[in-house]
Amino acid sequence: MDPRIGVLALQGDFREHVDTLRALNVDAFEVRTLAQLDTCDGLILPGGESTTIARLLIAFDLLEPLRARIRSGMPVWGTCAGAILLAKRVPQLDRPPVGVMDITVDRNAFGRQIDSFEAELNVREIEGAPIHAVFIRAPVLRDLGKNVEALCTLGDGRIVACREQNMLATSFHPELTGDHRMHELFVRMVREAMGAPAKPRARAGTTRSRA
Repeated sequence: MDPRIGVLALQGDFREHVDTLRALNVDAFEVRTLAQLDTCDGLILPGGESTTIARLLIAFDLLEPLRARIRSGMPVWGTCAGAILLAKRVPQLDRPPVGVMDITVDRNAFGRQIDSFEAELNVREIEGAPIHAVFIRAPVLRDLGKNVEALCTLGDGRIVACREQNMLATSFHPELTGDHRMHELFVRMVREAMGAPAKPRARAGTTRSRA
């Protein structure tokens, strides 16, 4: 059975994720209602304004159902603001996050919009050439719990991608570069959760940064 992957479409760059998934011939759609959430085999939480998305999750009565779906095993991937929302510990967030991933996130850890940058990254589970990553008001992922695996760090050791079972978090924006490999990784996670045979993980490489 082919997976149906939703992209939370309350605010942020959700259209870019939908377009990337459709380029991979995935059944992708925007999610704004509980009925739409219920049809997802996996869900992407996009970049945007984390406080706004957190507020809208409450306003649309999606916060608790989303927590329940993730805790029951639905794969989820948070990029930038989405990673912030997944974290259990977000000291600077004034509204409750989804709070399911055992990490701490520092919002805007690299500075303001003007401090945005790009880097070449080797990501565990991604084969081939380094990924060209775009960081925009990006968070840093830290204090990983014992079941959380760091997938990628910058040259200074700061973690910018990690995975905990069915949950994936990245500080950067793979939907903006035309490189579909991070989305392919998430599609594999969804397929595995649906019962398809798991594929062996690629070996980790050394991360290079142009930050």
